[in-house]
Amino acid sequence: MTSFVSDGIVRSVCPFDCPDTCGLHVTISGGKVTNVTGDPQHPVTKGAICNKVRQLPDRVHHPERLMHPMRRVGPKGSGQFQRISWEEAYDEITSRMKHLTEQYGADSIMPYSFYGNMGVLSAEGMDRRFFHRLGATHLQRTICNAAGAAGYSYTMGASAGIDPEETIHTKLFIIWGCNLVSTNMHQTVLATEARKRGARIIHIDVHRNRTSTWADEFILVKPGSDGALALGLMHVLIRDGMVNHDFVNQFTVGYEELAEEAKRYEPHIVEELTGVPAAKIEELARLYGSVSPSFIRIGNGLQHHDNGGMMTRTIACLPALTGQWDIPGGGAMKGNGWYSRFNGSKVERPDLSPNPEVRQVNMNRLGEALTELDPPIRMLFVYNSNPAIVAPDLNKVRDGLLREDLFTVVHDLFLTDTASYADLVLPATSHMENLDLYSSYWHLYVQLGKPVLPVPGECKSNFTLFKELGLRMGFEPEAFDIDEEQMIADALDSEMNPLLEGINVETLKEHDWLKAGGGRRILLNERLHTPSGKIEFYSSSMKAAGLPPVPVYTPLMEETDYPFWLTTGPNHSYINSTFANQSKLQKLEKRPTLIMHRDDAAALELAEGDQVLVRNDRGEVKLTLKIGEDVLPGVLVTQGLWWDDASGGQGAVNKLTPQRLSDMGGGAVFFSNRVEVVRL
Repeated sequence: MTSFVSDGIVRSVCPFDCPDTCGLHVTISGGKVTNVTGDPQHPVTKGAICNKVRQLPDRVHHPERLMHPMRRVGPKGSGQFQRISWEEAYDEITSRMKHLTEQYGADSIMPYSFYGNMGVLSAEGMDRRFFHRLGATHLQRTICNAAGAAGYSYTMGASAGIDPEETIHTKLFIIWGCNLVSTNMHQTVLATEARKRGARIIHIDVHRNRTSTWADEFILVKPGSDGALALGLMHVLIRDGMVNHDFVNQFTVGYEELAEEAKRYEPHIVEELTGVPAAKIEELARLYGSVSPSFIRIGNGLQHHDNGGMMTRTIACLPALTGQWDIPGGGAMKGNGWYSRFNGSKVERPDLSPNPEVRQVNMNRLGEALTELDPPIRMLFVYNSNPAIVAPDLNKVRDGLLREDLFTVVHDLFLTDTASYADLVLPATSHMENLDLYSSYWHLYVQLGKPVLPVPGECKSNFTLFKELGLRMGFEPEAFDIDEEQMIADALDSEMNPLLEGINVETLKEHDWLKAGGGRRILLNERLHTPSGKIEFYSSSMKAAGLPPVPVYTPLMEETDYPFWLTTGPNHSYINSTFANQSKLQKLEKRPTLIMHRDDAAALELAEGDQVLVRNDRGEVKLTLKIGEDVLPGVLVTQGLWWDDASGGQGAVNKLTPQRLSDMGGGAVFFSNRVEVVRL
């Protein structure tokens, strides 16, 4: 039995969907968390954490945390529930699952989850095993990084950039499509160290934000045009003889085809496509071609467009042209999940599925799945996510959640917008009450998160919930009657990832964190897993998939003719919808705003602070206007996923966003979204 410290400082890990995956110091006083700071000994965190995570005491001990199972007693969406026992909850879930499986097939049941908690056991462990064994409809979890990961992999073969700790050696640091200060703060710390050593930092984005202010230079681009800008840079690099041909000949394929395509993107043409002056394109290309080492941090924002996969792929080609991958501090990064990838098959056990060909549903089309799929989804099991806020085309999603013939179970810490539509609500543990295993999709450290608090009330972890459900369903004890340490050992089985050698439960208990690869520098040829074994300017795999084999620019494809492009990026104080119910952070963010160029505001006779209605054929939301020159004319930006607040007239912005899928990877296209604006 775990013993807990009632007073003192203990170590933990930040579990949220953020690349930094920080090591934490948690102060316990009287058995409660009273303070959270960064672990000063963690090699990346080094004592610094964001303000969001400093508010964890308020989240863990929030007065509105769910503490027992509840059954709906009012209309769907009303949030009216009564307390029940776990025995009653389990009986209702298992009896319904057995009935639905017998009458309609197991694919009438579907999970919906993502990475509200990034721990392996919390996000992709016993839950995945349970739904595989059940034979439920398979959820394609592609809402965040799927398009960019696919595009980057077509070029590089795997989600593997440079070790971020190397970026202190970078001399030219390009942040492309990423509000780094708000979403990857420790990369800003490393970049600041590089700047002290002489680096120049350039930010490229569709709106001026905290990162733009912190950078040395900001370049404003039209939404979805970043691929054209990258091709324009290639044009100048090739034209002016700034290509490292020795590197290209040794490590790449398809240079001639890429060079032929790049001829089309003369700077004056790219200026029309991107809004970036031709002179600035020339200047940036010469800088990139002459400064070494140079590094490009490719952000998540790019991939949330119709052409997001191709944009990411195109940018990922740039370091190979100049040979930056050979130099410490040079290269690029979209994500780094390849380094510390776990043994997913051994953990998730897809081999247990009674139907390997079970139907699949893309999570970005949840609204369509709940309202149009035939045969229909009859039971939805939501955990680690809040789809009534985060999913696109929310009005359709909520129409589906209101179906009387849909039985919905939600497992969460709070009565979220999604939970208000549930038939059963189950109380979840926080990460401070679980044993779990963490990796980062940015740095290279594997960490063990130990429970630092006893489980409160009647809460259960995802691991415990789906383990107990599996055993009650009569599933194989050898697969379900196991403990957390056994599953962590399965995840760390290094048979499929030699970089995990020496990292196991015992060594992590001793050291808390260990670096994939043992701290040695992973060479470029070890990271290239394309079919050719080289960086692919020309991709035969893309051609076989019906995609252009070399980087090209394709305009956005929103089918409506509303006058504005709307980008719905993250804000500083929330992580998706997490933390949006905490009063201290709500006060910092104040209220959701709409950023508009002053020329557009003048044309519509709108003033700073006006309440406006932003709308399209999918829905409408009310926002407060902020006017300036932080975006280009014709472009709007609103930041943050705010929970609905009917009394304040506050609605979720994803009522506006489309269910279309990206050009590759099945990703979301939140930012390829046209709207109109009217004064209230």
